[in-house]
Amino acid sequence: MALPLVVGVDGSDGSLQAVDWAADEAARHDVPLRLVHASLWERYESGAPGIDAEGRSERVLAEHLVASAADRAVRRVPDVKVTTDILPEDAVDALLHEGTNACLVVTGSRGRGGLRGLLLGSVSVAVAGRSQCPVIVVRGDAAGLAGTHDRILLGAGDPACGGAVVRFAFQEAAARGCPLDVVRAWRRPVTADASAREAEAQASALLEALLREPTAAYPDVRVRTVTAEGPAHRILAHRSAAADLVVLGTRHRYDHRGPQLGRVVHTLLHQADCPVAVVPQIV
Repeated sequence: MALPLVVGVDGSDGSLQAVDWAADEAARHDVPLRLVHASLWERYESGAPGIDAEGRSERVLAEHLVASAADRAVRRVPDVKVTTDILPEDAVDALLHEGTNACLVVTGSRGRGGLRGLLLGSVSVAVAGRSQCPVIVVRGDAAGLAGTHDRILLGAGDPACGGAVVRFAFQEAAARGCPLDVVRAWRRPVTADASAREAEAQASALLEALLREPTAAYPDVRVRTVTAEGPAHRILAHRSAAADLVVLGTRHRYDHRGPQLGRVVHTLLHQADCPVAVVPQIV
């Protein structure tokens, strides 16, 4: 049986957008949809007590949340198999655990505890930074959320560790029947013995190496390669305005503050005009 697509649900507008997007994604890939609510989410994120003003228990509220989300998903995509669960865990721990037996984890960009002006919720950041399976953070403008651009955008990294992220991008483009833009940023050399032409040629060579196997495996996917001068995070953020999904790879990195995302991933999670897929890279 196919692994499910897992969605974190907390009743916020962001999580409802994630349910809509994930229902469409599950239908594209013909996989089950699993809606998960972590019962400690509200307690940690918004300080809500176990009993609300009307005397309803947190469990009753959680059951209402997941039932409403499931009904929403079924109304949107009737053929998708939907299951739900309420887990007695912190939201991050719950989604990370669920991700060990999922094809994909989907979150909204902000949960119920999001403060005005906060661009990305702490749950989404933590899950994207630690998950062992791909994570999609659903964000962006109306066109990006609706998937009207008919194009996937891949930020190309190091060929030595980019196999998983490239395969993911090709799979998405194949499932949607849309073109794939693969972008590699390059920077003008600061030394006199290297030229801009050489730097651009090296970027093109890296793209060729990165795409050699997947283009053969997915001959029906139309690929357009782009080498662009400048910081990768700015180039990809700008190009995300014309994409339905931007796909990025990340290596799990930790310091005294915990898991850390690289600059490109961090910027796109906060600024992209479409949903962002973060795919863990295995070196």
